[in-house]
Amino acid sequence: MDTMNAFILGEAHKNCEAMVFDWDKAARMIKESGFKDASAGLQGDWEWTGGSIFVDGKPDLKSYTYLSSTWATPEIEIDGETFDCYLMQSETEWGHHTKWPESALKIIQNNE
Repeated sequence: MDTMNAFILGEAHKNCEAMVFDWDKAARMIKESGFKDASAGLQGDWEWTGGSIFVDGKPDLKSYTYLSSTWATPEIEIDGETFDCYLMQSETEWGHHTKWPESALKIIQNNE
């Protein structure tokens, strides 16, 4: 998405509640799928927001992602398929800065 369209969408939705990536749902999806790699990003804006979240069977804590928006839906991509994966901001303490909270790590590590 180009900068102008991103700005317009941001302005149009600036008073809306943010959608935030659901790390627990993502962890369950990854675990159930058995796949060793997964990525996450914002619908329509993966070029600027997306990145790896699970690499070679382990949580990726280093790759950049920006996973919260008032207008773009947070998504997860596993094995070439993309799925919506979010909570509303009022339902969680997570934000765009969140990367593999303890609850999600416990799911991945079978300690849920």
